[in-house]
Amino acid sequence: MRARVDPARLGAFEVMKAVRVDKAYANLVLPAVTAHLGLSGRDAAFTTELASGAIRMRGSYDPILAACVDRPLRKVEAKVLDALRLGTHQLLSMRVPDHAAISTTVDLVRALVGAGAGNFTNAVLRKVSQHDLQAWIDQVAPDPHRQPLEHAAVAFSHPVWVVAELKAALSEPSELHQLLAADNQPPRVTLVARPGRSERSELPGEPTPYSPYGVVMPGGAPGQVPAVAQGRAGVQDEGSQLVAMAFANAPVPGRDERWLDLCAGPGGKAALAAALGAERGALLVAGESQLHRAGLVRRTLGDGDALTAGAAGVVTADGTRPPFRPGSFDRVLVDAPCTGLGALRRRPEARWVRRPEDLLGLVMLQRSLVSSALGLVRPGGVVLYATCSPVLAETSEIVRAIEQEVPGARLEDVTGLLPGVSDCAGPRPGTAQLWPHRHGTDAMFLALFRRTG
Repeated sequence: MRARVDPARLGAFEVMKAVRVDKAYANLVLPAVTAHLGLSGRDAAFTTELASGAIRMRGSYDPILAACVDRPLRKVEAKVLDALRLGTHQLLSMRVPDHAAISTTVDLVRALVGAGAGNFTNAVLRKVSQHDLQAWIDQVAPDPHRQPLEHAAVAFSHPVWVVAELKAALSEPSELHQLLAADNQPPRVTLVARPGRSERSELPGEPTPYSPYGVVMPGGAPGQVPAVAQGRAGVQDEGSQLVAMAFANAPVPGRDERWLDLCAGPGGKAALAAALGAERGALLVAGESQLHRAGLVRRTLGDGDALTAGAAGVVTADGTRPPFRPGSFDRVLVDAPCTGLGALRRRPEARWVRRPEDLLGLVMLQRSLVSSALGLVRPGGVVLYATCSPVLAETSEIVRAIEQEVPGARLEDVTGLLPGVSDCAGPRPGTAQLWPHRHGTDAMFLALFRRTG
């Protein structure tokens, strides 16, 4: 039976299983799964879209499946439910003929679970195929006038609490549906040329609109680009590039030689900032509390004699209790751990993994990290606080708390460090907020503090 299973669909199933069982990130497990199954080119791309799309659209597909199943979904075997989501994605959101979507999914279930489960899958998917996605949404979603947030949650496949947080964060709440739709668009691969090590002209693709170092790849595998394979360039969202640029370009009077990235993992921002610092004779120390993430930073920046220009080294340490002398740095970057709700395009599972109760612990950590960073920077130096989240508790409320609780922390206007980026005003004056639907980037938040006195 297993011989009949399509390898590309099996790969998508294995990715979903890893996300469900091992709490893996889909974008990190995909390369390993495709390599293990020998998938490349169109097959690997099919696996990526099928797995990522089925995970991303679960909030829409599960109500549809519930309408087609004669029992609560919680009583459907987890393997079968994963396969049903894969089949539904092919039927409703991919250009796969109905008969192929159904038959290949049935073969998958028969091989992995059994004949009876395969027959059940066949019956359910035939019901799903009777309508297109919009017709199903009209049928299963709550009334948009009486329950607008609940309707949006089903129509755009986001948890209700995430929809509410995103709406509260938008300066124009009427843009909510545009933002939710943008979250569901597969992200294009963006590359960055690290100054002094590569040129943007070496990278294939269309120049990014805001970063002078980025390109958007038309397709293909980034690892096959020589500059990326050699570590002279990397894969990095344009919003992340803009954070590193704002950090490097904030004006600092006097000495400007010692830079710190306090939460550097996995290393993209640190690599770009180090390259920019090297052009001015500055050295960047990369700090990271988690051992495995510190390893990723070392892989990006190098280690020992192989350190890239502009990098002073990687230190595995808790950013809330850093092993550095107070006031010893000229600028510090705090790209803080957060809910990640600004990067739902590239981390489709994050919307289902995060819970409202996660916020309190993250907010306390963020406040502690920014306070620690302000103690490490000398008078006149700067701290750039950034999160890949637009949630107000992680953005404007952090800024408010720091202003009230940390003596000598003065908020400065960061929007001037984002030249050419329009409509990026943040929730507090002087802060900046990028958006997928406005700027085509992750929803990065930026706030710039200067230490006075």
